[in-house]
Amino acid sequence: MDGRTADSPIIRAYRGDRPDTVPVWFMRQAGRSLPEYRALRVGTKMLDACLNPEMSSEISLQPVRRHGVDAGIFFSDIVVPLKLAGVDVDIVPGRGPVLGAPIRSAADVAALRELAPDALAPISEGVARTVAQLGTTPLIGFAGAPFTLAAYLVEGGPSKDHLRARTLMHADPLVWDALLTWAAGVTGAFLRAQVLAGASAVQLFDSWVGSLSVADYESRVAPFSRQAIAHVADLAVPVVHFGVGTGELLRSMHAIGADVMGVDDRLPLDTASARLGAAVPLQGNINPAMLAAPWPVLEAHVLDVIARGRTATSHVLNLGHGVPPETDPDVLTRIVQLAHRDGAAHA
Repeated sequence: MDGRTADSPIIRAYRGDRPDTVPVWFMRQAGRSLPEYRALRVGTKMLDACLNPEMSSEISLQPVRRHGVDAGIFFSDIVVPLKLAGVDVDIVPGRGPVLGAPIRSAADVAALRELAPDALAPISEGVARTVAQLGTTPLIGFAGAPFTLAAYLVEGGPSKDHLRARTLMHADPLVWDALLTWAAGVTGAFLRAQVLAGASAVQLFDSWVGSLSVADYESRVAPFSRQAIAHVADLAVPVVHFGVGTGELLRSMHAIGADVMGVDDRLPLDTASARLGAAVPLQGNINPAMLAAPWPVLEAHVLDVIARGRTATSHVLNLGHGVPPETDPDVLTRIVQLAHRDGAAHA
């Protein structure tokens, strides 16, 4: 809000400008690929780490120090706002978020509590601590989109096909609408708290929305994602929208009010730009599987992604999904250095 990050490469790119170098950050850059993260997390459960402001801040800062990325992303988890709203949820190692009881009926939805503003204090403090350390480097806030939160709530945990959630969408649309209205409020409050504490941009993750048809997305999901990001509309920060397997949904996902579209590694960036229009800034989309390939192979792939990104008005280099935990951190650092050099060479 005080303008310290306004001229940073990544914020310029998010706003449709093309800076002298290609800005880069990585989804899941803060986490298990870093030995300093693993050392810090010893003896601390995932959700406890997310809700410890000192720890969440330090974890958010680690990849910025190590890799020289152009932005930090706040260390948290998409189920954190559910936890803060009183939902019985835990992150089980090796499995992921697991609920004490799934949410599948009108009574279940009615029993959900609103997210109280004071419950967000650990998030606000963690963001503020991080921003104070980052200076002119932006911090990206994030949240899970209403459909992805609903998928976890209805399934009761991770699912490959989200069949129960997709069934509820059609079998009981009133319950579905009530659930996604609640989820949109929780997501919006979570995003807003991060921006008010100093985040310079936000990313809305709809991780599982690729399981939907365009028709189902537009009629049963998009209105609630629009409600979620409306919570930060008056704060004038760029909104990035990302999902997995969403090549057919890109235009519809952009239409909810997103400024930047994240693209996974299934769709080349030049194809995404053709579908969206060249005026839409893009983010992506290095294939995470390539991170373990020999450097010459990975280097050629990264340069190809950067070249395809030039078909859009601006481009932020990222992965097509998150950093795998077994990734060599030095490889990520080399990608950052390559992106900055290549961007400067083509300025």
